[in-house]
Amino acid sequence: MKLPNITILDEKDKLLHTKSLEVTFPLTKEDKKHIEDMITYLTMSQIEEYEKKYNLRAGMGLAYVQTGIPKRIFVIVEELEDKTFKNYIVINPKIITHSEEQIYVGEGEGCLSVNREVEGIVPRYARITIEAQDIEGNPYKLRVREDISVAFQHEIDHLNGILFVDRIDKKNPYKNRDLYREI
Repeated sequence: MKLPNITILDEKDKLLHTKSLEVTFPLTKEDKKHIEDMITYLTMSQIEEYEKKYNLRAGMGLAYVQTGIPKRIFVIVEELEDKTFKNYIVINPKIITHSEEQIYVGEGEGCLSVNREVEGIVPRYARITIEAQDIEGNPYKLRVREDISVAFQHEIDHLNGILFVDRIDKKNPYKNRDLYREI
């Protein structure tokens, strides 16, 4: 595998705090290639051999805006039990339903644009259903749960100009932790 040439913006970049634009179809060849490159990058970041070789931080999700392009696209690469990967390409997503139950990542959320340790919890819905479009513009609905639900909400936040650190209470980073289930 060859590491794609992707630059990930740092949290200080103002572009990360802007709302991304709706995507129109058909996608350009460049957009399709960029989506493919993002998937390859995330996959390689989760394989120890490449993580070490290229000094990568492991990541499972990446929003277009994190690469400097403010379009409503993100990808998630989920490593499965059998060491294979499931790819999600999500364009123009909207959350249409969510659970009442909220969860948080016990070890804390991470982000490829936030290059520092961050203390605190980010409450997320345990389950969400989204409407989105695939790479060809076909609409679909998808229900996700637990860690994938957290990843989807994290990436949708990016499309709305919100970083996970913006959701942590600065004065009390673990505020109301007992109201949510840890995953």
